[in-house]
Amino acid sequence: MAHLQISDVTLSFGGLKALSHVDMTIEPGLITSIIGPNGAGKTSMLNCISGFYHPTKGKILYKDKDLTHASPHQVSSMGIARAFQNLELFSGLSVLDNLLLARHQSLTYSFLQATIFYGKASRIEAENRAAVEDVIDFMELEPVRKHMVGSLSYGFQKKVEVARALTMDPEILLLDEPMAGMNIQEKEDIVRFVMDIQKERNITVVLVEHDLGVVMDISDRIYVLDFGQVIGSGTPEEVANNPKVIEAYIGED
Repeated sequence: MAHLQISDVTLSFGGLKALSHVDMTIEPGLITSIIGPNGAGKTSMLNCISGFYHPTKGKILYKDKDLTHASPHQVSSMGIARAFQNLELFSGLSVLDNLLLARHQSLTYSFLQATIFYGKASRIEAENRAAVEDVIDFMELEPVRKHMVGSLSYGFQKKVEVARALTMDPEILLLDEPMAGMNIQEKEDIVRFVMDIQKERNITVVLVEHDLGVVMDISDRIYVLDFGQVIGSGTPEEVANNPKVIEAYIGED
């Protein structure tokens, strides 16, 4: 059964259609990439999946649950986490505190239990701390765990952004251009982490990325958007040889 089924999704802003009759199937355990020229609707698609936008038409189903009009909070509580293209971190807090804050949905104890900090509250806090420490170790953030996020390089901040989403224990991880603005070494690191997230943690990855070399190397399946419509899909080889995709990227002679 598909993790995520996107059917006939259309997103309009007045007379502008950001997405038009989009169909996608996100299979469990794979890296599925969404590519396309600037303005093709890639981030709009992630916004619809994560609940920041609600489609004008169509449906988004996750394990047969209808997410079409769900809020971001509801989507994340169902196991879909997102790392943003523009960093959504607290620059005045440490790496550790940013990751702990991302676990707020797991804090299910009451105000009274938190005040006493015994029993359930103490146990849940310990579990959350262990989960965060596991991600810090996995993402190799130990050297900067106590550093203020705002003092880190851009590449490290992007890494923390991915780690923040990962601390939410997602089944699906949405990555919106995680390598944008990085140098070659930083890109190689993120690519390695994306592959490890899929293989070692068995997390389904949906990747939006402009670097076609990276996309072709690590994707199991690719969807190509142009002017809000799917113009091609399939394996990297199938997409690379699709005439409509070639035309969208390099134009006609």
